[in-house]
Amino acid sequence: MHHTKEDIFWGKQKDVVLNEVQRQAVVNTGGAILLLASPGSGKTTTMIMKIGYLIAVKGIDPTRIKAVTFSRAAAAEMKTRFKRFFPTLSLVDFSTIHSLTFEVVREYFRKNKLGYQLIEGNQNQDKRHILREIFKNVVQENITEDQMDELTTYISFIKNKLIPQDKWSETECTIPEVAQILQKYEEFKSASDRLLLDYDDMLVYANKAFEQDRELLGRYQQMYDYVLTDESQDTSLVQHYIIEKLVRKHGNLCVVADDDQSIYNWRGAEPSYLLNFKKVYPHANILYMEQNYRSSKDIVDIANTFIKRNKSRYNKNMFTHNPPHKPIIIHSLSDYKKQAKYLIEELKKSNHSCTTAVLYRNNSSSIILINELDRAGISFYIKDEDKRFFSHWVVGDILNFMRLTYTDKRIDIFEKIFTKLNGYITKQQMETVKKINNNESVFDTLLQYVPLQDYQVKQVEECKETIRHMQGMAPLAAIYTIRHKLGYEKALDRMCERLGFRKEYLLGILNTLEEIAAGLGSMEEFASRLKYLETVMKYSKNNKDSWVTLSTFHSAKGLEFDRVYMVDLLEGIIPSSNDIKQQQEGKPEAMEEAVRLFYVGMTRAKTHLELITYEKRDYEKVAESQLVAAVRNIINPPILISKPNARPAKKVSPIVIYNVNAIKHINQLKVGSLVIHQAFGRGKIVAITSSSIDIQFHGTIKKLSIEVCLTKGILEPT
Repeated sequence: MHHTKEDIFWGKQKDVVLNEVQRQAVVNTGGAILLLASPGSGKTTTMIMKIGYLIAVKGIDPTRIKAVTFSRAAAAEMKTRFKRFFPTLSLVDFSTIHSLTFEVVREYFRKNKLGYQLIEGNQNQDKRHILREIFKNVVQENITEDQMDELTTYISFIKNKLIPQDKWSETECTIPEVAQILQKYEEFKSASDRLLLDYDDMLVYANKAFEQDRELLGRYQQMYDYVLTDESQDTSLVQHYIIEKLVRKHGNLCVVADDDQSIYNWRGAEPSYLLNFKKVYPHANILYMEQNYRSSKDIVDIANTFIKRNKSRYNKNMFTHNPPHKPIIIHSLSDYKKQAKYLIEELKKSNHSCTTAVLYRNNSSSIILINELDRAGISFYIKDEDKRFFSHWVVGDILNFMRLTYTDKRIDIFEKIFTKLNGYITKQQMETVKKINNNESVFDTLLQYVPLQDYQVKQVEECKETIRHMQGMAPLAAIYTIRHKLGYEKALDRMCERLGFRKEYLLGILNTLEEIAAGLGSMEEFASRLKYLETVMKYSKNNKDSWVTLSTFHSAKGLEFDRVYMVDLLEGIIPSSNDIKQQQEGKPEAMEEAVRLFYVGMTRAKTHLELITYEKRDYEKVAESQLVAAVRNIINPPILISKPNARPAKKVSPIVIYNVNAIKHINQLKVGSLVIHQAFGRGKIVAITSSSIDIQFHGTIKKLSIEVCLTKGILEPT
């Protein structure tokens, strides 16, 4: 009996069971294909099988297949899995988009006899060093690490979105004079005898090279007969354009993506490109891999309903044949301080053979968890540590205040914090103290030898007395004194106003320091504890075999765990304050991304998913995330309860229902607009007064309170 290549291929891979859609994705090899892969749907297996099929059945030379992955780690994982599946086949070219563009740029510059130099990680001319100098010249201040991160993210966003210079200032960023800083950065890179390039420049120049040099583009187009891209929902506009040009001749492209897991818009990802895929590739075949093999039915059904809150998406329906296991748990605590302790108790009860993840939006959430896990003796792996916390200038300030209580003669220490005291000491006064340098108390030097304003004298005397009183104080009390009696929080207020820092983030660092300080007897013990925790965090990066993982939602994408705890689920965190603000201004993109990020967190769990929120933080009331409320509403929808002889039936809702797509601002209400009401369905606004709105529903006009509609999120645009 004669066996075809196809028979032999599937015969050798009989242990790999593909569903019908996966099989279609493998055998569909002509032209463009968009493979929309829901979480846990086996996309990597499908991609590997497709590459094997191209080689073994279609006879494509492995060197003529290009597989573009999102990261070097993903490329390495693909190579390993391909070798495991097809040990006898030659390896194809798995690489990142950046390594591809580096080749293109290198060739383009060599051809045009242009000198260039990479400045990422370059010791002589490092990108961050250059930006640090430009920031200082423009803003007349030293840039902080937080600002540096925001500035580099802003630059990546501009380059990846190909935003023209006249639009730079319109892109949201809290860095002062950011457009001017970027302009000077670009001028500096061009002024050198060799063009200086960062990683984002490589993308821009590769795209430009393909546009301007037909011969170069033609050669790269001839190199490959088939191109595959993975995690394409995280691909930026410029990256999409590069791939588009690369495959233009043959059109053989397989794009694997999930628009519902696009969570990198802040660094230039362009999910809308996928939604318009057919405009670029009109004859493309779009396949929906909707079967989830990872999670229990309880988790899949709720997550599938939850993501449908977003409107800018393909209409997918994730499903599973896995049985139910246990419902999603929503755990609301009375106070933030109980969260870490609750998690420790849960982990102590857990079976260590079950993998467990604690997921959060911001890295800052990890510090208290590390502190409590270490105290409980529970080993853990941290996916992406908060490198900035222990070296953050706020932490440095607190330690310097504490050092000053041991001796107030240290001018070098005093110089680092003098602007953050109640004394309102000027830079000129500080320079005078430095010149005197008499090895006396800096406060005595100020009072005796430096001309002070009348109001300053009393303030400096009070600061001197407070610092002396702090000697031997327990660290928790010392931090409270620094914050409130020495005026540190007021100083932070001024800095936030002047430099655009996020006050809640800085206060969060102080609150975390207080948590670490609780129960410690001395300031020396506190300083040692910080040093120790920094070491613990550093070494936990190597604990990859640990059964407990700490990770941000972003870094957890692509991973799976038996049990998942999502923590710090508050309004202002997820969704962030900015997400909420943009939603209220009629710009839903940021809120939709927050929903996708939450969905990514939910779909990491196999059998146990727990959402944790709390009512108070640092003695102030906080609001539960509207996304938690949305999940609760899906689990337990509002019901109608009728009592005998009671009229009319009363609608009872166990929670306030928040709708992320709801109309939240009066400016969004306009006569003639079509809207959807939660109960009455689709309608048309026919009249608006100062307090009410008339909407026509199927021939009936209802008069509704504007205040109720906006605060309860009852209406949404069609």
